[in-house]
Amino acid sequence: MKYLFTICLATLVFTFTAFSQAKNVTHKVEKGETITQIAQKYNVTPHDIYQLNPDAITGLKPNTVLLIPNKTSKAIIEAKPKVVPATKSNPTVQTHKVEPKETLFGIEKKYGISDEALKKANPELEKLGMQIGQTLTIPSNVVSKSTASKTTVPSQEKAVYHVVYPKETKFSIAKLYGISIAELEKRNPEIIPNLPIGYKLLIKGNTPKAPKIAVIETKKEIAKPNPTKVVKKIEYSDYEVQSKETLYSLSKKFGMTTDELINLNPDIENGVKEFMILKVPSTTLISKELKKVPVSLSNKSGNSTRKKLVLLLPFDLSKIEEDTINSTSTRLKKDKFLNMTLDFYSGALVAIDSARSIGIPIDVKIFDSQETKTASNIPNIIQENHLEDADAIVGPFYQSNVEKTAEIVGKNNVPVISPLSKDIGNSYANLYQTIPTVEVTKKAMFDFMIAKSGNIIAVIDKKKESVRQYIKENQKEVQFAALQENGSLAAESLKSLFVKDKINYVILETANTGMIKATMNTMLGSMANYKVQLVILSPNETLDTDEIEFGNLVKLKLMYPSVTRENKSPEALVFENEYRKKNNIYPSGYATRGFDVTFDTMMRLSQGKSYQDEAETIATEQVDNKFEFYRKSDGGYANKGVYILYYETDLTIKEAK
Repeated sequence: MKYLFTICLATLVFTFTAFSQAKNVTHKVEKGETITQIAQKYNVTPHDIYQLNPDAITGLKPNTVLLIPNKTSKAIIEAKPKVVPATKSNPTVQTHKVEPKETLFGIEKKYGISDEALKKANPELEKLGMQIGQTLTIPSNVVSKSTASKTTVPSQEKAVYHVVYPKETKFSIAKLYGISIAELEKRNPEIIPNLPIGYKLLIKGNTPKAPKIAVIETKKEIAKPNPTKVVKKIEYSDYEVQSKETLYSLSKKFGMTTDELINLNPDIENGVKEFMILKVPSTTLISKELKKVPVSLSNKSGNSTRKKLVLLLPFDLSKIEEDTINSTSTRLKKDKFLNMTLDFYSGALVAIDSARSIGIPIDVKIFDSQETKTASNIPNIIQENHLEDADAIVGPFYQSNVEKTAEIVGKNNVPVISPLSKDIGNSYANLYQTIPTVEVTKKAMFDFMIAKSGNIIAVIDKKKESVRQYIKENQKEVQFAALQENGSLAAESLKSLFVKDKINYVILETANTGMIKATMNTMLGSMANYKVQLVILSPNETLDTDEIEFGNLVKLKLMYPSVTRENKSPEALVFENEYRKKNNIYPSGYATRGFDVTFDTMMRLSQGKSYQDEAETIATEQVDNKFEFYRKSDGGYANKGVYILYYETDLTIKEAK
């Protein structure tokens, strides 16, 4: 019996060994070899090698022995996909070979399976992502399209719609209804550039034929049509519903009946909600205001009512007078905050002179806010000088003091414009933050890349987990390049995510010089076959060091969001020359901001409307800053005026369009 068992065991081992040798071959890694080179040598894909050698994901070491799929065996497997015998608990399992341009969503839709089920059947998808040539296991309960088509009788499918809510993305909506983003865009071509909040999407089915709308001048024209007369074509624009607007007020605003407005926007039949996007007839005035295209304001309103503007700036003159140790010049050299204040003030003075030179009827009062981060003399200044009667207040600088000012003058709805604070604090209905938040700048960068239909890839350091989490939660279309166990970039993983028919935006978030160089080298080495561009979401000091070649940043056209721009226009040069005449130096960033914020405020006040009305309808650009205010959900206004800049090959920084 023992002898018989030994023979059976030997036969089993021999059979298994022979099968393995027929299916795989071995390869000894030489110094400098990569997975791609080895895969090309044996005419297989990197994914095939990773499947047999999971440890290779973290990198290759010389003299390591890899199992390589046998080419002949692989061809047989591809010709006849492996099918697991069906049982009651496990119906037939299919396989699918990934073709170029295929997506997970397309495959899941083809086989009628969920994303979770596909990834559970193919665990490597979570780690490596999907790659061309990869053979996927398709979970059970699959009915082929051909079988379904034979048994299903075609019928008129009822239209299904979805209204876009804040924070929803094309990815989340497509996943909700089990369709691909491409299908969603095909049914709704208007959303290809962006996805407006409140937009009514067609998910499936056919849109009911809308009645033809024609503009007819009079009844006489119906009775006696003029063959030379052309029927006017009605053009439409999108309009974002503002706070407190009603169906009645909107119909009056656009010169329509409520029924006409409902016919164009069926969703509002049950009520109008803030931030909904409505379809309304276009006019020259409306289209300019709704799109918020930056415009140049001028004093053409004929408004002769003098406005009152107040500037609250932290000079802290009492401290200078009390300082018996340091002279004024010494204090100016040491006190960076005071220098910032004086720069802002000098720019504001140029703005005041410019406004007066073009006849803006405005009175400006400037007060020392005497502020620190936790205290100020603002309540006394407002009370003693009756500043609650002002038409607008610029300042103070610190967020807590800006909020206090807004609270005190809020009863009179006096606009308080925060010129420099980047903090996010309490919201007040009359408070206007002029510096875009970090979240807004990030979103602007992603919106730009999505509008360009880019393939977005992220290389995120393990120390930047908050950035990774932000992208996962808010930008679900982004793919992540894999990292090795030591935290360095798996270069082959990054390269495998590039596609040829799109521009490949690579978001780099790390301060590690090695990771930066590895990412850039991989991109530079791929430029012959792919369109690639390097992107950062926030300033990265490591890129400014000598270890990173500036020439490579230029080659990769480094792109980033910014709250200011590089402006060499004639208007910008006029400001620069005026500032130099008055101060004998070039304006600093704070001086330019002092000009931009002050001049923008004065111009808005001179238009014959309230500051609030102007902020809600008009976007403006000054020398270096853009002001595009929007109402926050918790009250008050913030600025989303962000520029997307990049390094041009002529070594200049330009705005991406």
